[in-house]
Formats: sequence, C-alpha cells, structure tokens
Amino acid sequence: MAGQANPITVGVEEEFHVVDVQTRHLVPRSGLLLEQLPQDRFSPELQRSVVEANSSPFTRLEDLAGELTDLRRMAIRAADGLGLGIVAAGSVPLVDLEALKISPDPRYEQMLDDYQALTREQLICGTQVHAGIGDRELAVAVAHRLAPWAPVLLALSTSSPYWLGQDTGYAAYRPLVWQRWPTAGPMPEYASAAEYDEAIAELIRSGTITDPGMIYFDIRPSAHVPTVELRICDSCPLVSDIVLIAGLFRALVARELEAVREGRPHDVQPELVRAATWRAARSGLEDELVDPDGGDPRPAAEVIGRMVDGLRPQLESAGDWELVTALTREALARGSSSARQRKVFARDGGAADVVDLLLAETQREDWAGAPAGAA
Repeated sequence: MAGQANPITVGVEEEFHVVDVQTRHLVPRSGLLLEQLPQDRFSPELQRSVVEANSSPFTRLEDLAGELTDLRRMAIRAADGLGLGIVAAGSVPLVDLEALKISPDPRYEQMLDDYQALTREQLICGTQVHAGIGDRELAVAVAHRLAPWAPVLLALSTSSPYWLGQDTGYAAYRPLVWQRWPTAGPMPEYASAAEYDEAIAELIRSGTITDPGMIYFDIRPSAHVPTVELRICDSCPLVSDIVLIAGLFRALVARELEAVREGRPHDVQPELVRAATWRAARSGLEDELVDPDGGDPRPAAEVIGRMVDGLRPQLESAGDWELVTALTREALARGSSSARQRKVFARDGGAADVVDLLLAETQREDWAGAPAGAA
C-alpha cells in the first residue's frame, strides 16, 4: 500500500548493557568499547557499563530496522574482541555494585554528587523513539496528549524482571527505578512552548535539575533535536519489537497532531496514567492492562489490539499497516521478554542462563523486511 507523501520520520536511541562474557556480570568497560566504534553513532551513558547507539531518522520502518541491526552488529563485533557482550534489555540479573562506576563526565559527576544512591542505581537501559515534529508548540501539546498511551507501549517492551540479582515480580522493574527522578512521569499540560520552557527554567533555578536534558517525562519534546521523544520503554532484545513500538508511536503522534490542529479537546488525568504505568510494569503482556479508552482493565492482547485497530488510518497513511499488524501478532504470540527470561531461569536454574538468552536475542540478525504474514 502506498504511504503518505511526507510521513513523520522516526529514529531510535538504543541503550546496551556491557557484560563480561565469562562471568555474565555488568562491567564498567564501555570506554574501551567506544574506542572501537564510530563516535557519531555511539556514545557513553551515565554508567560505564552502558553504551548508546543512535540511528538516523527514517520514513520507512524497514530502513530503521536495517540500521538498528547494522548498529548492533558493529557493537557486537567490537565487543567480541574485548571479551565483552552486548545486552539489549531493561536490566540484567548479575550485578556487582561495588565494581561499577559513573562515566568520567562533569555532568554525570555532578549528578552523582546531587542524587547519590539514585544515580548509582541507574543500572538500567531504555529504548527512546523520536518522531519528527519541527514545530515546538505542536511538540509540547502532543507530548502531553500522548501520555495515556505510554503504558501500553511500555508493556510491549517489558524486559527488566530482575533487579540486583532478585526476581522483582514485575515484568519491568526499570520504570520503578526510573520514576524516582524528580522530573519523571507523565508530562503535565502546558499552554505553550514558552510556558513549558519557563517551567524548565524554574526547575533549574530551584537547583532540582541542572539542565533541560534532565526533564525525564515519559514522553517529552526532545531537548536536543526537533522531535517528540518516547522515553518510557525498556531496551528490547529483539529489533522487531523496537520497530513495532516505533510504528505505533509514529501513528499515535500523527493522530494527536491532527487532533491538535482541529482543536479537539483531550483530558489527561496524570494520576490515572501513573496507575496505568504501574499496571503495565507489573503485568507486561501476560496479564491485564488499563485500556486508555475508558480506563477499564482488559487483557493486554485486547488493549493492544484495540489500539492498533484505532490507529489504522494513520498506519495506512504511513504505509505501515501490514507490517505493524504482523509484528503485533508476533509480539503477542511470543510474549514479553520478561516471561521468556523467567522461563529460562525456571528451566535451567541460573541467572547466567538469563544473560545468555539476552545475549543471543540481542545478536539475532534475522530482520529481513516484513515478517511472515505482512503483505
């Protein structure tokens, strides 16, 4: 099906844990790894056990998938030569807090001084999806209106059931770690971009944060590029899940852009969004989610199916309908990464086996365009 003339571009920032392939523990060796990688595509993060890959913006989801696969391949090859492994997941089960360090950057060192244990415990990785919106006024309006849908996208990414060696009982414990930041959670409503910028300036003046990059809303206008940025999702072991989330996020952005331009009202209740986020983190794909349309608890597959069906006009306009529906079917049939990790742990009885599963899934290079069932 032909897509729209100028679909919204999408790009991805993908964070990876760095592990020792012998011990399967997180290790603070990202600096060595980054020396082997192109600086325009890979960068350090807060923890020295994390590296970030940055894709280009694309209009075709298939092109995004191809680049994400290429970036992973580069990182994995570099890691192989250093006795390291690359894991795309919200968390990994084998961690030695005493061995880990903050990256040597003045900004990160200030964060450690200011936030202490909160900074040291950010042993988590996320997938950030950017959808291009050049108009900052629209970006501010759309980021707020999208808040009720962020928990559903989180559910599709859940991959952090283990925290510091323990099973948390959650499908995604990373959001609970992340939401302790003072600026995390659903984005409030602002009347204009100027009002939003003034709120950021007030937070900086208060000493609570040091720069605009520390606005950690689940969905926000990006601090450095002209996009709306989805920040709530765990890192995803499988590229196909990232592509699915990117396609759905783009469609949600397109729908809300149209609504803003038409002046349609929209009521976002932050307390309900927070409750739905907790439910998604607890349940993943294996139990109920809060349906953004009406607020009722429904099976995850039903909530996600209703969301996809409701986005059909936007998905068809972008040329994404067949691919996204096929990826949705696959994701629901496969279940969450968290469920797969627990299955391996129960079968083989060790956290090292979970890390091996995540290493293997991160290394998969079987993306070859539309999956079976896509037209």
